[in-house]
Amino acid sequence: MENTKNASLTKLIPVMLCFFAMGFVDLVGIASNYVKADLGLTDAQANIFPSLVFFWFLIFSVPTGMLMNRIGRKKTVLLSLIVTFASLLLPIFGDSYTLMLLSFSLLGIGNALMQTSLNPLLSNIVSGEKLASSLTFGQFVKAIASFLAPYIAMWGATQVIPSFDMGWRVLFPIYMVISVVAILLLNATSIIEEKEEGKPSTFTQCLALLGKPFILLSFIGIMCHVGIDVGTNTTAPKILMERLGMTLDDAAFATSLYFIFRTAGCFLGSFILQKISSRTFFGISVLCMLAAMAGLFIFQDKTMIYVCIALIGFGNSNIFPVIFSQALLAMPQKKNEVSGLMIMGLFGGTVFPIAMGLASDAMGQSGAVAVMTVGVLYLFFYMLKMKRRAREY
Repeated sequence: MENTKNASLTKLIPVMLCFFAMGFVDLVGIASNYVKADLGLTDAQANIFPSLVFFWFLIFSVPTGMLMNRIGRKKTVLLSLIVTFASLLLPIFGDSYTLMLLSFSLLGIGNALMQTSLNPLLSNIVSGEKLASSLTFGQFVKAIASFLAPYIAMWGATQVIPSFDMGWRVLFPIYMVISVVAILLLNATSIIEEKEEGKPSTFTQCLALLGKPFILLSFIGIMCHVGIDVGTNTTAPKILMERLGMTLDDAAFATSLYFIFRTAGCFLGSFILQKISSRTFFGISVLCMLAAMAGLFIFQDKTMIYVCIALIGFGNSNIFPVIFSQALLAMPQKKNEVSGLMIMGLFGGTVFPIAMGLASDAMGQSGAVAVMTVGVLYLFFYMLKMKRRAREY
């Protein structure tokens, strides 16, 4: 038994390093700000960089699920790491607009490949109810890379390194080295993958899985999760500015607060999900967000608004791994295709902000909160449907 546990741990470490590499995509936020300053770009030009990330999820997620059927999950993850390596290599040679556009495009493509293939690869090491807690821990590891990116960039911007004066772009070679280590470790790790039943699905057959009620519900659930995530990041500072007259520099702490509690929630969730059922913890998470949304409609006090933002961060931290694991467990014979569909749901990160922008123009930031509340109410509905999953398949 002990040898089995050690073998699983040996396989888990390279996979978790890949989750860390998955977090590299979040450097696009801080990097786009530096590129904008370096090149004197307009907001519209600079905003193209982060939008590229969600665009590639829409295009590549389902085809990646089909690719996994042909070459396997491990090889697909290795391919994603190679694409990520290439994206991190390019900025070493400069930060022209075209070069950075290509770099961020490759980073988005690599991340779409990775998110689609890495999660089901983990299911070959950890199975059953432990899958949700392991996916949550993977999200925690990913969040560490997301956290470190701004600090590494800021450190690089203030350093003068002889013969290597890259400024903030020192972030790229540092993460590039880590991606190389991830490639070498994963390549050296033996992971047995179960064979998909029947012939590999076509693109149309993959999309047809959305005709399965629980898969469709899970897909929309992922869209709501990402919409709430992106929505809180953009709206939290605006609420403080609108209601308390704070400056953008002061209000920006709200975004950091959200990430702090989201990361803490991922870490705690990896342990809590080993003790209680996924459905119970999912319900607690949704109730945290419902209470927070109600508070954002009511409170005008800074401390209480901060409490609400923290509750959203904690509540939303474990939504993705629970929905993802439930979807995989619902159709274990089609894990690759289901994974592609779930990751395609990350495109919700572009849908919600548009709706929130229109609502806030009409009603102020309470309108944006109303849109996010619709997403939270849907997640409550999804929680009620989780118990029927076994009967549907």
